[in-house]
Amino acid sequence: MAEQNTEAKLKNLLKQEKIQLWNPPYTGDDNEPGQQHMQELAERYAPRVCLSVADVAGALESIRVQTVKRGKGNKTFRETNVATLELLLPRDRKDPKSKKSYLETRLDVLVQEVVDRIGQDYGLKYIKLILNGKTLSVDQRLDEQGVKNHSKMMVLRVSDAELKQQMSKEEQKKKEQNESLQRTQKGFQILSERDGSEDPDTTPFLEIADQKGNPLKIPHKEKKALILAMGFHEKGRSLMKRKQYDDALCHLLQADQQFSKCDSALLTSVDNYAVLQLDIVWCYRALEALSCLDDGKSRLQRAEDCFLQCYGEQRERLRMIKGNTGREEVLFLRLYLLQSLLSYIEGNDAQTRHQLSKVESLYSRLCLDSEKMAQLMALGFSEREARLGLRACQGDLQDAADHISNRRQEREELRQRERQKRRRRMEDVSTLIQQGYSRRDAARALHRADGDILQVSMQTAQATNNNTEEAVSAEKVEQLLYLGFERDASEAALGLTGGDVQSATQLLLNNQGVLSPSPSPSPSTSTSPSLEEPSTSSTSTEDEELVSEVLEDISRHEEDYLDLTLEEESELIDTLKSYLSRGSTPTV
Repeated sequence: MAEQNTEAKLKNLLKQEKIQLWNPPYTGDDNEPGQQHMQELAERYAPRVCLSVADVAGALESIRVQTVKRGKGNKTFRETNVATLELLLPRDRKDPKSKKSYLETRLDVLVQEVVDRIGQDYGLKYIKLILNGKTLSVDQRLDEQGVKNHSKMMVLRVSDAELKQQMSKEEQKKKEQNESLQRTQKGFQILSERDGSEDPDTTPFLEIADQKGNPLKIPHKEKKALILAMGFHEKGRSLMKRKQYDDALCHLLQADQQFSKCDSALLTSVDNYAVLQLDIVWCYRALEALSCLDDGKSRLQRAEDCFLQCYGEQRERLRMIKGNTGREEVLFLRLYLLQSLLSYIEGNDAQTRHQLSKVESLYSRLCLDSEKMAQLMALGFSEREARLGLRACQGDLQDAADHISNRRQEREELRQRERQKRRRRMEDVSTLIQQGYSRRDAARALHRADGDILQVSMQTAQATNNNTEEAVSAEKVEQLLYLGFERDASEAALGLTGGDVQSATQLLLNNQGVLSPSPSPSPSTSTSPSLEEPSTSSTSTEDEELVSEVLEDISRHEEDYLDLTLEEESELIDTLKSYLSRGSTPTV
């Protein structure tokens, strides 16, 4: 990180003075450095960046080598169509001489071919390639997925199998991670297909609600993508808590792909999408992959824009909904801190100091008094409740206790409403069963009518009357009378065949023209096809296991994503301050 800061500063100076290190006198015809001119440049720049001449000389030579390599790569690409790709290798390799490396390849080859080459050249197994935050598909070509000459790609290890040293364990780890992604997707796909029409006690379903817990009405297709996105996000956050950042990033990027299928207006009206962008960049930080700078910057910008849309320019919308903004401030702390980190990597120390000052001010407000925490917990409140309550009330102990009590009461009232709604629903289902519905058909009919049993009964009666009247219309009866059948038998035949004259004629012929009058149709007869589906079990045992598995990763507390201890944030603040305070830049 510090090396990137130094190089960024020097690159800015070189651009200002229009110095091209890949050309003479800084680089000779043999691509070797012009020692005297490089030394003079280092001596001139050293005081301007507050570093030693030796450090500046080393950084300038690194930049020169990069530019020479880039120029050579451009020429090779023009002449042979062979591109040069920059690889950011995993930090935990056995022989990490450098995190960066380069690979020459044509762009019209499958990604799998490149993965195999990297695996062979660097002794890496089970890897994925990430370009601008997106996982490249191994069964597609490089150029089909936006890879260009000089593209920077992150090599992400998707298994810790190399550390286990046994092939069977490597294969098991790979299998487990693939299964994790597949099971997560399938589990949430099952949940996304459930509409809540069945008994939630036996068939759990997910309902997307606003910040007050009120269900949101979203078109089914978009709701399905949103549930998958939020499901992958929850799984990724669960892995982040366990510090499994490689696995977490895989799930978070899957969530990002699902969110891209949702309406943009929806994404800016809720904070989930913004929080996801923060989580992805936080994983980049944990994996030391912040050379994915452009993607990180764009994600943080999207997060900030989304927060402003969702919360309001001055958090006024958030204050109106929740009554305060203290709990959400931890999200802005993380946003500003990551922006400070990226500014430092770009070599903009002044901007880093400015942003870090804002971070420290916010951090001091969000740090909690341990004695107040202990007093609230002594009152029977949980650590999470105490932390969120104190932040919501700017550290005021009495206000925090009142706030937590009110929140508990609000949640209990919401649970009571849900229980009453469930009890009323079961009573209505029983009523419709008595009218001739199957249990499943009754539940679905109520769901389509938003729980209005009167509307279900009226729709059923109307459908029954319409179908009966249409079946025995005078014109159709007259056609059968013209063929010589009796009126009562004709009306009965038309009623039994749904008004199909030809079928009614055949039915009468088969019964020698004698039929009893048709019975009055009920919701479970053929007069109402949409209610006729057999009442079979909608899920298998395997499906239920998958659903239970993915539900375990969903926090039962709606503000879990705001419950940050700020320990990691504190460490990063101290790291940045130490870098900025040193006269020379350390190597990390």
